[in-house]
Amino acid sequence: MKTIKLLPVLAFFILASCSSVRVNSDYDKKVNFENYKTYAFLKSGVDKVEISDLDKKRILRSIDDVMATKGFTKDSNPDLLISIFTKEKERVDVYNSFGFGWGWNPWWGMNYTNVSTTPEGVLFIDLIDSKTKELVWQGEGSGYLTKDTHKKDERIYTFVSKILEQYPPNKK
Repeated sequence: MKTIKLLPVLAFFILASCSSVRVNSDYDKKVNFENYKTYAFLKSGVDKVEISDLDKKRILRSIDDVMATKGFTKDSNPDLLISIFTKEKERVDVYNSFGFGWGWNPWWGMNYTNVSTTPEGVLFIDLIDSKTKELVWQGEGSGYLTKDTHKKDERIYTFVSKILEQYPPNKK
């Protein structure tokens, strides 16, 4: 009976882990991030990204929205240059289960193995000091991708906002 009650909870955690964006960031500890107030996109970096132009637009719009909420303004003479980089890979999940019944092993049970694959994307957002041309902060987010055009805007905004939640870094 306990197994039946645990199944919905387990299913919830599996679905929640699939829908979340895992983030990480790194930064130059010698940089004073309070000096940065304006930004622009590094065209040469954005142009190299091998995704559709529509998805590039979605990412750049999302970055604009999140940076605005953080008090940054877009400027032709910026403090920061923003570049992006993407990767895609297949996430493979293997689930093993055991059930009692007739089977061909010595324990008279059956083992079931289910394998599922999900396309997973990684988005890197690089913040570069425009004067020194040095990378000062990098954020990375990874999670499932969607091909549903109605959900792409929301999913990409989730990626960008979760990554940029870590900017500016909390220095300790």
